[in-house]
Amino acid sequence: MASKRGNGGGLLSSIKSSLWKSGKIPMNESTNSHGGVEFVSPEGDPANAAVEATKQRWKPKERQGWWNTAKKYIGMDVMYLSILPIALLEPRSQLQRVAESMEYSNFLDRANECEDPYMQLVYASTWSLSFFYALRRTFKAFNPILGETYEMVNHDGITYIGEQVSHHPPIDVVHAENEHFVLDSTNCIRTRLLGNSLDIYPGTIMRITLKRNGVVLEGTPPNAKAYNLIFGRMWITICGETTITNLTTGDYVVLKFQPSGWFSGARFDVDGYVYNAAKEPKIFMTGKWTKSMSYQPCDKKGKPLPGTELKEIWRVPDVPVKDKYHFTYFSHKVNSFDTAPRQMLASDSRLRPDRYALEKGDLSKVSHQKNRLEVRQRKERKRREANIDKYTPKWFDLTGEAVITPYGDTQVYKYNGKYDEHRETVNSLNISADEVDGQPTEFDPWQYGQEKLA
Repeated sequence: MASKRGNGGGLLSSIKSSLWKSGKIPMNESTNSHGGVEFVSPEGDPANAAVEATKQRWKPKERQGWWNTAKKYIGMDVMYLSILPIALLEPRSQLQRVAESMEYSNFLDRANECEDPYMQLVYASTWSLSFFYALRRTFKAFNPILGETYEMVNHDGITYIGEQVSHHPPIDVVHAENEHFVLDSTNCIRTRLLGNSLDIYPGTIMRITLKRNGVVLEGTPPNAKAYNLIFGRMWITICGETTITNLTTGDYVVLKFQPSGWFSGARFDVDGYVYNAAKEPKIFMTGKWTKSMSYQPCDKKGKPLPGTELKEIWRVPDVPVKDKYHFTYFSHKVNSFDTAPRQMLASDSRLRPDRYALEKGDLSKVSHQKNRLEVRQRKERKRREANIDKYTPKWFDLTGEAVITPYGDTQVYKYNGKYDEHRETVNSLNISADEVDGQPTEFDPWQYGQEKLA
């Protein structure tokens, strides 16, 4: 089946974008800039550029100041920077945002229960795609502190642990497991500031083991782009491809995300095919990553098989109305102690004082607490360097394997099993219910004790 986009939409948008950049056609007021700053309307309408540029979260007095600051870092990876304003942040750590991938983990359960190898890839890729709905949010999560963790229980029988294993470059690692699957993911996000926009490269390698038959799936996600960081209404699009390969059979799925733009009639579209090892299409998949996903069996030419129909497999559920940070109901669960194990690790993201201050709306404390954590982190780094002491993660080990992704090599970490041992020990302690249910109150991801840093 041919893509429903045809040759319009994104292709036309890409051609015109290239012509603009080359200077072969002029920018007009609806697509050009405000004060020399290029921006793109999230609505794709011909609104006046000067008016559109004022529709954002910045106060007029702040906007020019932040633009002057941003210009200094054009072309750089801003994941390392600690100068980002509070107005851009949401009250969670990047470790928690990654944990939102578990919202639709039931698709991995279904992949495990399914005997059809092609439908396994439909379910697995739908799980992967459904996570991108959470990434549409225009707020940035807090950069995790080295040694920070996030734990989650009470969701589909999953035991989930994430850990920040490196600060430069920033790398977080995830292990999630239930009776159906094991998920291991190493994430090394890279960015490139372009002025009023930001390219985001995930640098992620994920492996899913289905327990019923031992099938191993490996995938990489697409990249993203954030528009109108300072001028105009900020919005995010996903573009490029995501691929998941069955390492056991050689079958694979490729989903292509339509780039969004002023002249695109296919904003947020995604479609592709499940292929067998001989590179023959078997199932067509199509939808919008902001809305729903469907599939249909097809022949070797990609055309629908007779007697089949397009079936919807996933749809975005109801979300909270007028939520300040555009969280889903599951996003709020991720922040809640209801999804935390008893006596969780003191390094858990929920305990971060800057994150908690922002969640409570105490803006006067956010910057102070964020700066305090960053200063402490720098002290630890200097102490390690002085002691020639290499940082060692607690729950994951560096394997020495490097996987080539479209966005650079990613050093792979492997779950070492120690977290399961830790949980078994905690759960076996013969102490009172009050003590078992008590949670730590002070955020403590530090390698050295407080007295060593004094």
